[in-house]
Amino acid sequence: MIVSILLFIIGLLCLIKGGDWFVDGATALARRFHLPELLIGATVVSIGTTLPEVMVSTMSALSGHGEIAYGNAIGSVICNAALIAAITIAVRPGQVDPKTLRTPVVFFFIAAGIYCVAAYGLSEFTRPVGIVMLVVFVIYMVMNVRQMTKNPLPVPEKPEKTDTAEEEEMGIGKTLLLLVVGAALIAVGADLLVDNGTLIAQELGVPESVIALTFVALGTSLPELVTAITSLIKGHGDLSLGNIIGANIFNLVLVSGMSVTLAPFTVPQSSTIMGMNSSLVLEIPLMIIIMLILTVPALKNGRQYRSQGIIMLLIYAAFCIIQFTM
Repeated sequence: MIVSILLFIIGLLCLIKGGDWFVDGATALARRFHLPELLIGATVVSIGTTLPEVMVSTMSALSGHGEIAYGNAIGSVICNAALIAAITIAVRPGQVDPKTLRTPVVFFFIAAGIYCVAAYGLSEFTRPVGIVMLVVFVIYMVMNVRQMTKNPLPVPEKPEKTDTAEEEEMGIGKTLLLLVVGAALIAVGADLLVDNGTLIAQELGVPESVIALTFVALGTSLPELVTAITSLIKGHGDLSLGNIIGANIFNLVLVSGMSVTLAPFTVPQSSTIMGMNSSLVLEIPLMIIIMLILTVPALKNGRQYRSQGIIMLLIYAAFCIIQFTM
């Protein structure tokens, strides 16, 4: 048990550091092409921070633990919005450009609709559903790139050589090294997380879906948390919000799509509420409600409110309590 816990912690640390290095490398690579901040947040950074979920869910599905693949995707969306985004909004709410959010928000709810059809209509995630999810991911990426590259950022004047300038002008060798090493750490961390998370769940008698919806989801969402805090400190709210929404889209269409395509599974049922599958009664509806709370004010009024963050944090706390009392 102690060894499993230690390896689980090492896995989390590998995921955090690997995700951090991968994002640094990917962001430096994107800046070489003078891409807008929102594009970096909603695509490159989101892919980097979502890699832990991709690795965890794919390995879980292939090893026969569909509950973790399924629960991790939903749990990560809830965690990203109700914990990570909520913290940044509660600390520093700000203005948001509704036009830049429209496409990511629309695609998120399209992805959520596909998820609902599979969960409620089919009661299983089949390989065709996984392929549809991956197609949606590709379309989203193409539309984002086309939309953002229509108005690329002007090439900045070459700054004087300072420590900050040298840091921004990261060499291509260092950039690629960060990408490769970061991806390797993510792979190792995901493997340790799945294997030992499953062992800990079995030892404690806790259902795997609960572990996926709380501990594993939080662990694989830590790169998003690091990105959000860094963006908050540097005053880049669009980067943080774009990363959260983009990562949530990737969780539903890339993370789930990859794992479902490789190893289809039925909707797991670890507990019930009023005689019905708790996942269908609580988790999926909560995922949609949280994203509505996060995005509707931004789309409607062009700003975020501190009350949004506080409400989402209270909801997340209640969600965690319910998970451990069912």
